[in-house]
Amino acid sequence: MGRLSFYPGVVTWPVTLWTAILVPAYWVGYGPANFLWFSDIALFAAVLSLWTGWRLPYSMMAVGVLPLELAWVADFAAGGWLTGTTAYMFDASLPLHLRVLSLFHLFLPPLILWMLVRQGYDPRAARAQTALVLVVLPLTYALTGPEENINLVYGPLGPQDVLPPLLYLALYMLALPLLVILPMHLLLRRLFG
Repeated sequence: MGRLSFYPGVVTWPVTLWTAILVPAYWVGYGPANFLWFSDIALFAAVLSLWTGWRLPYSMMAVGVLPLELAWVADFAAGGWLTGTTAYMFDASLPLHLRVLSLFHLFLPPLILWMLVRQGYDPRAARAQTALVLVVLPLTYALTGPEENINLVYGPLGPQDVLPPLLYLALYMLALPLLVILPMHLLLRRLFG
């Protein structure tokens, strides 16, 4: 499990409380398929690591989700116009409480980085995150539709129509490990050993 080192309650309790409020609100507001988003999985992994001190869950999120979360933060800071990923945050027709709860995207990257500094990086994370990707992406494709485009399984900035959908999914399943997970693994192993 890696070294056990329980995190200060000043961090653990607020993140846990936020997650405990988020889960039922998202379930009702977005439905259970919303929890397939890698960012939601990352939040749950962070809570698990906060309570147990287990390095593997947050290391997996660092290697596979941290770059995507940083892109979310950049898009949000730009008002949702860089990639459109955070445009929903500025849509007044969506319930305010759901948009406020989505602000976890802002504290998740610093939280993961703080955990890396505090306990280091578990090098098994690259293989484990790749396995997670190979399970979650097909599951997302099977259980959700193009209108939701959860985890971008239907296209990078919305549903794409250039490639056959399953070919796009297969290429995406190859691209994430090669273009995100592997480079992040090399970087994090060097920085946080």
